[in-house]
Amino acid sequence: MSYVLNTYARSVKENFIKGEGVYLYTDKGDRYLDFCSGISCTNLGYQHKHLVKTMKEMADRPWHLSNLFSIKEQEKFAERICKFTKFDAVGLQNSGTEAVELAIKAAVKYFHSIGKPEKNRLLVCSPGFHGRTIAAMSAGNNPKHTKGFPILNIFDHFEFGNHEQFKEKITDKTCAILIEAIQGEQGLSAMSDRSLKELRDLCDEKGILLICDEVQSGYYRTGKFFAYQHANIKKPDIVTFAKSCANGIPCGGTLMVKKVASAFEIGSHGSTFAGGPLAMSMANAVLDVMLEDSFAKHVQEVSKYFHEKLNNIKNKFPNIIKEIRGKGLMVGICMVDEPSKFMEQLLKNKLITVKAASNVIRLYPPLIIKKEDITTGIKILEKTCKEYKS
Repeated sequence: MSYVLNTYARSVKENFIKGEGVYLYTDKGDRYLDFCSGISCTNLGYQHKHLVKTMKEMADRPWHLSNLFSIKEQEKFAERICKFTKFDAVGLQNSGTEAVELAIKAAVKYFHSIGKPEKNRLLVCSPGFHGRTIAAMSAGNNPKHTKGFPILNIFDHFEFGNHEQFKEKITDKTCAILIEAIQGEQGLSAMSDRSLKELRDLCDEKGILLICDEVQSGYYRTGKFFAYQHANIKKPDIVTFAKSCANGIPCGGTLMVKKVASAFEIGSHGSTFAGGPLAMSMANAVLDVMLEDSFAKHVQEVSKYFHEKLNNIKNKFPNIIKEIRGKGLMVGICMVDEPSKFMEQLLKNKLITVKAASNVIRLYPPLIIKKEDITTGIKILEKTCKEYKS
């Protein structure tokens, strides 16, 4: 009997006790290639030397301080992330859901601060995924997630990719559009660069805010620091990030342009744990690695190799694999059939993956992965296709 609330299907039963690079090891000594990364959290892999060094240094220092105190690590991270992304302020949070909550609050509060309180509705893709709190799941509008729960009625919805419907749904009460440039949970569908540019232009034309949810796609997962950057648009007004921020330590944030950030004042938002010394030290350590000149280039190079090899497998097994989706190392294999059995066989062959909607298997290897490890993963995929076909 488990006393843990029954909200997850534990498809991976192994007891992992050790990690090194892109591999996880069980208590029985079996080695697994990790193409999940904690759903895009441990993007620098396991036991990264710089991160381990930082964690050990923090063991002898205060792990937690109240946000009523000045926290040096927090100030350092905020300055670095804002200067690098060219935003004006960041609201620090503990998770992606919290980052989305703050983004929703920020959009409504901004218009209230300029004397337009009637502009308090957000336009969001449906179905989508932005988290599990009442506001975040109301935004996502997925019946599987909202069933049995109260819904926050401040969201209007449009079908992903349907921009005519999107335009029709904008009203005088619309304050912001919340989108993922690449949908994570919903099957790795990606907005075209043209569509994202049109959306940014429309937001400017209508005087509404653009919010990009980069919780799953941020921090070079797609080859760019944020996925929206592939379209070369003017930056959004609000961007959320989390998952990879501290390589598995709970941490996240909401970036804002100056006019939005200016709507906040002392007491209008807060969090007990967000921005604490431990999380911020780890977040700074992640930036130390990711902001090196060679990091983005490495992700782009191995991504190109990965996509080439995956498309070769798709062409060999068109009766099994329908399509390869995604950008960078945010990859989805769209299967012809429901993929659970295929994923079980991948796991037997020592490859860890994670499911998304629309018959899609997500492949999210750590961003530090080398070509030889990708080759190992490709061999497992091909082997599994052959076994599955037979």
